[in-house]
Amino acid sequence: MKIVTIHTEQIQTVFEELNNNLDGTITFDFDEYALEINNSFAKGTITGASFNDNISYVQFDMTFSTAVRMDFLNVVSTPVYFAYCSKGGLSHSFGINGEERKFQTFQTAILASNQNQDNVLFFEKDVNTKLTLIIVGTEVESHLIPSLNQKVKETFFENNALQNFFYMGSYNLKIAEKIEQLNAVTQTGIVRNLLKEGILKIILAMEIQQHSDDLNAFPKDANCLTLKEMEEIKELSEFIKSSPEEPFTIKSLSKKSGLSPNKLQEGFKMIHDRTVNDYITHMRVLKAEILMRTSDLNISEIVYCIGFTSRSYFSKIFKQKFNCSPKEYKFNLSC
Repeated sequence: MKIVTIHTEQIQTVFEELNNNLDGTITFDFDEYALEINNSFAKGTITGASFNDNISYVQFDMTFSTAVRMDFLNVVSTPVYFAYCSKGGLSHSFGINGEERKFQTFQTAILASNQNQDNVLFFEKDVNTKLTLIIVGTEVESHLIPSLNQKVKETFFENNALQNFFYMGSYNLKIAEKIEQLNAVTQTGIVRNLLKEGILKIILAMEIQQHSDDLNAFPKDANCLTLKEMEEIKELSEFIKSSPEEPFTIKSLSKKSGLSPNKLQEGFKMIHDRTVNDYITHMRVLKAEILMRTSDLNISEIVYCIGFTSRSYFSKIFKQKFNCSPKEYKFNLSC
């Protein structure tokens, strides 16, 4: 087992120490770090950045050829970590001798250790693991208006300063979707930084809300999906997103996924707040907008390409989405 030790939550030092241990290549662009690794020991990418309110994130998309133990030492402060595993498997313990708790895919975890305990992550061998860590520092500056990190500290740690805190939430695919949105930001410079900060704080809010809902024992659907069913729904969503023009039906999607029509509808409402057909229509409209920007096709050709049979219906739903007709949208693009 290889041991990687991180001595601080300061994002620059985190990446310097990761690079010293994993032997990759660091790039830095407008406060965002990216560590590319491709050697016999590890392959993948680690990204991260710092934002206002003493909030930062580190995102792993890694495959290790041997098991890895990563120790986050509490040298200066005791940050609160919000973790979400989108793929693969890893475990956490407080200290190297503490109880190991496995991160479940599509579940959020919140953890904070006392000042005498380190946070330890165990990455599995030969498993592609995608993990997003949002790190909220607990060192609070004096302000008349409480800062976001001060509120987080009071919620999860202030009244429990002498004990370790660990919470594993219910399955939440909406957070996975929001993380994909975070990774899909293509803008550069300050625009990229602002967009990522906004999305990251939405993810943080969703994880805190998940914790609140679980604590208050909000009633859950009696037909709650299993992890396997949720993985099927996630894969099906990606399939539809990649080819929205396909002539999908509930029957064909049910057969492809092995899920009943009721499970399909339940899953799509859980992830996307839409029925299956509404999701298909939504993806088709988004692809139509991309084609308007990137192709020379006229509107009738685009309607045909994305699987609609009625131009008037397409115009109606396009206007609902973009507040103008397709013709007006395409004209504005040419101005």
